[in-house]
This record gives sequence, structure tokens and C-alpha cells, in this order.
Amino acid sequence: MAIKPGRCLLKQRLREIRKDQQWLSEVTGITKSQISEYANNRRLMSLTTAMNIAAAIGCHMDDLYERIEFSSTE
Repeated sequence: MAIKPGRCLLKQRLREIRKDQQWLSEVTGITKSQISEYANNRRLMSLTTAMNIAAAIGCHMDDLYERIEFSSTE
């Protein structure tokens, strides 16, 4: 069994802490347009970006995406 990222959960995580994308941009230095692309599933975060965003919002990197399990033969 292997795992790949599914839908980005960034919008939900921000809602939970009552913050918005503008705040996240200011805290992390990541442009608001990039954050929007992640949140709207138009772009996948790099490992470094996911680490920085998770640290900023106080969650684990695994909490930023749904997990999709699939057979490694797929």
C-alpha cells in the first residue's frame, strides 16, 4: 500500500484557527497567490513549504492534505 496527497485541507485548517490566507502569507513570507494555489488544489506544496505552513498554523504536515491510499502496482 502506498500513499499520495489528495485534496488540500489548508482552508479548513485556517478556518479552525480563525485566520486567513493573508495572515498566513504575512507570517510565512509565502505570497498570497501561492497560498491560494495550494488552498484551491492548483499546486502541491513542497516539503519545505508544508513544514513552514504546518509550523505557522500549529498542525502536523499530514494535516494539510487528505491521504489517498493506493496499491503500489497502480
